[in-house]
Amino acid sequence: MSEEKRPVTLITGASAGIGAALAHEFAANGHELVLIARREQALNALADAIAAKGVARPTVLRMDVARVDAVRDLAEALGKRGLEPDIVVNNAGFGLLGSADKLPRREQLAMIDLNARALTDLSLAFIESLERRRGGILNVASVAAFLPGPGMAVYYATKAYVLSFSEALHHELAPRGVRVTVLCPGPVATEFQARAGMSGNAFPPLLTRTPERVAREGYQGLKQGRRVVVPGTANKLVTTLVRFVPRKLLLNATALHQKGRDLGD
Repeated sequence: MSEEKRPVTLITGASAGIGAALAHEFAANGHELVLIARREQALNALADAIAAKGVARPTVLRMDVARVDAVRDLAEALGKRGLEPDIVVNNAGFGLLGSADKLPRREQLAMIDLNARALTDLSLAFIESLERRRGGILNVASVAAFLPGPGMAVYYATKAYVLSFSEALHHELAPRGVRVTVLCPGPVATEFQARAGMSGNAFPPLLTRTPERVAREGYQGLKQGRRVVVPGTANKLVTTLVRFVPRKLLLNATALHQKGRDLGD
């Protein structure tokens, strides 16, 4: 008889920002974690901080999930440790500010690989264990998913994909008892802005949430089986109003806003 595997929550992009906040949130609610990112030192520091709260120290896996063979390597690493996912949190992703025709094409394709292809692979790879464990998938998108994005065209498009894919997966996997929630935060003060080339003060406080608040709402939404979670009343209002605003007006407004976010401005 084979040894029973322990259920774990996988969190990608866990080294900082929303990913680190999600790790603290899941750990505080009794989940054993596997933290995945490229920065091993940051992951170990996070694992130590979580363990210092008196819970099990998370397993740390240094890995680039955008690699084509990442899911295979992840499955092998989990199997060797006697672990299997009951929850998958796809948080890894990045954005780039600038016109698509001027940004490096290679970096934009890498964005698609990480934000969309890798997220899809990880969402589908462990469905059997998620079904056995009556677990779920939490995919991190953005309020950007609801908007056209001149000035960040590829990033906005990848997040629109995450929203559409996750909503469909929510419907498809419900009969199997697997919850799927897509978390769509508005502006959050993290390393994301610097990586994307943005200034840090381009959003009104009314729209901004802390990583901790976003993580809490995302966790609660997953546990409640909600399809879409948009943290903050103002952000919910934005995602509702855009349905009634002419697309051309949205395009012009977004383009104007992006110009004000450039670190060079």
